[in-house]
Amino acid sequence: MPSLLRLRAFAAAVVPLLLPVLLVLVFAMHLRSLSQFLDFRLSYVPTPPEVIVPWLIAHGAQRPLLHDPHVIAYLALPLFLATALWLHRLSRLRRPVLSAAACATTVVGTIYLGGLFGMWTSFYDGLSRVDPRNVDGAIASFAAMSSPHGAFLLTTTLAKLAFAGLALQGLALWDRSTRIRAASLCIVIGSALFLAFWDLDNWMLVGSVLLLLGIAGSRSSRRTSESPSPISDPSPT
Repeated sequence: MPSLLRLRAFAAAVVPLLLPVLLVLVFAMHLRSLSQFLDFRLSYVPTPPEVIVPWLIAHGAQRPLLHDPHVIAYLALPLFLATALWLHRLSRLRRPVLSAAACATTVVGTIYLGGLFGMWTSFYDGLSRVDPRNVDGAIASFAAMSSPHGAFLLTTTLAKLAFAGLALQGLALWDRSTRIRAASLCIVIGSALFLAFWDLDNWMLVGSVLLLLGIAGSRSSRRTSESPSPISDPSPT
């Protein structure tokens, strides 16, 4: 029993941090230099398919699958559900309706986020296996599949619900405690950066760091909510 309790305490301390840590890793892998990180833009300008596709054909097949950050994000999807449920457990006593709605929003958004990451993973892995003689057709196909309209736009839009739910969960956490308020703001602002600057890797890296700080800070709320309340035995009169 003591070993099980220690394992449970370790899991409760570590598992909530895994999602933001992996998100930090994913977006750090997208950035190739400090200057690229410091280039904060307000709108996303996609890299032309004429640049991406030949590079993938030349180098993609030589890289292990886990070197693709999209694959890491794809495999980390269950952590969105674990994080949503963990935050719901923290905030449900304060704001049960908002907390339940936030948790459901993240769960639904994670389904579509899986579709989005699955598409990018398939695009990049498939293009790396194209015969160089077919590069022109591959460029045209990639440009059509990744253009912001139709099913791709629909999936991208619905995937954002995962972070909208986390932002709502941050609001549900709001408390009188200064530390919990700071954690709540970090979660809300971090999630908002994802929603406002989707596909801008440096902004989303900052958002991931804020999520990490917010989730780490909100763990004190869990310890407070699980601490036993004092029971007073009335003295006999």
